[in-house]
Amino acid sequence: MATTSESSTGSTGSASRSNRSAASRQSRRNGALTSLTEHPVAFGAAAAAAGVLAGIAATVGRRAAVQGMAAMSGDWFEMLRAEHKMVLALFDKLEATSSQQTTKRMTLLMQIKHALSKHAIEEENAVYPALREAGDKEQADQLNKEHGYVKQYLYELENMPRDDARWLSKAGELRRDLEQHMTDEEDRIFPALKARLGAERNAKLTTAVNKEGFKLA
Repeated sequence: MATTSESSTGSTGSASRSNRSAASRQSRRNGALTSLTEHPVAFGAAAAAAGVLAGIAATVGRRAAVQGMAAMSGDWFEMLRAEHKMVLALFDKLEATSSQQTTKRMTLLMQIKHALSKHAIEEENAVYPALREAGDKEQADQLNKEHGYVKQYLYELENMPRDDARWLSKAGELRRDLEQHMTDEEDRIFPALKARLGAERNAKLTTAVNKEGFKLA
């Protein structure tokens, strides 16, 4: 009988300690919540920080997805050629607009500008330096100079009323200059560079192009 009583007393004590521990944990949680609600600035800062972290994660994920799609070929030349085609497809849509579709023109122009900016960073920070290193400094400098004229066209289109009769004509001029630039790269300059580099250096250039493209993906 004494053993049973002692066992019962021990069980009661254990349960009591367990209850006190749970109550203590709940008290700490309540205290933390009270502190946050009593200090809305701190609460707001914490919420804002969480929002920033979520935004960063989403941006990184989106960039990885976009650049990953561009890099599926695993070859810097094919990747840049695919980007050329994508830009020209956007021009097809742009040139099909009327002077009444100013919002659509603005949207498409911004898409073209973003695509060309990303493309230019890839070429100017990775491909053209490789071209100079391979001994074709003059050609690299000329291609870089042509990028400057593209930026001038974009500036003029952004600052011209999108219902102006000259707007679509100016966009057509930009497309023609771009197509000539792209043809020179695809038909002559890039194939020659790729042939000179060899497998290992081409793989490094592909990595470098991907790294640069990720910055604006």
